[in-house]
Amino acid sequence: MCDDPLPVMIFAAGFGTRMGALTADQPKPMIPVAGKPLIDHALDLVRDAALTRVVVNLHYKPEHLRAHLSDTDILFSEEQPEILETGGGLRHALPLLGKGPVYTMNSDAVWSGPNPLTHLAQTWNPNRMDGLLLCIPPENAIGHTGKGDFEIAETGHARRGPGAIYSGLQILKTDGLAAIPETYFSLNRLWDDMLANNRLFATTYPGKWCDVGRPEGIELAEDMLDYTHV
Repeated sequence: MCDDPLPVMIFAAGFGTRMGALTADQPKPMIPVAGKPLIDHALDLVRDAALTRVVVNLHYKPEHLRAHLSDTDILFSEEQPEILETGGGLRHALPLLGKGPVYTMNSDAVWSGPNPLTHLAQTWNPNRMDGLLLCIPPENAIGHTGKGDFEIAETGHARRGPGAIYSGLQILKTDGLAAIPETYFSLNRLWDDMLANNRLFATTYPGKWCDVGRPEGIELAEDMLDYTHV
C-alpha cells in the first residue's frame, strides 16, 4: 500500500504508426476519443488519484502536447534526437521523477471502472515487490487480440505466459535501470531482472479496459464508455 503519492510517468513519445493517417499530423495521445484527447483520459485518472508529480515523455511531434498541456504543471522529458523506448525513456526521465518507485502508464488506453492507479496502489508492497503490473482478464480487455502476457500465481507473483493482458500501467522500482548498458531498451529488460529475483508481481483490474492502439479501438472505447457523438 502506498502511503504517499508516487510520481507518474505517462508514455507519449511514440510514433503511433498503427493509427495510420490519424497520426500524420499529430501524436497518438492527441487523438480524440469520447470528446477529448487520449492524454486527457490518462490525466483525469491521475488527478482523481491525487498524484501531483506527473512527467510526460515526448518525441514525435512534441509541440502538440506541449501546447495542449501548457497551462498545467506537468513536466516534460523530451527524447531527442532518438526515441529511447520505454526503458530508456523512463531512465531519461528519472531526474524529474526522483529515486523512489514510480507509476508508468501508457496513454493509448481507456478505462471503465474503479480508478486503476488507486487500485494498483492498494496492492503495492515495496517490501515484497520491485514491480507490480496491472493486468486485465481477457474477457474485460476490449480491442485486444492475442493470448495474453502473464500468468499470476496465488501468491501474486507474475510469470510470462498466456493469461492476463498487461494494461500498460504498473508500479516499478527504478534502481535496476542503471545497470542496463543499452541506451534504447524496453522495460522488458527490467522485468527480466525482477522475474529472475522473484520480485515481479501482478494483480488484475476488476473493470473494463480498451486498447486504443489502432483506429478501430476508438469506436470500441466509445461504445465501452456509452459515448454518443453530438
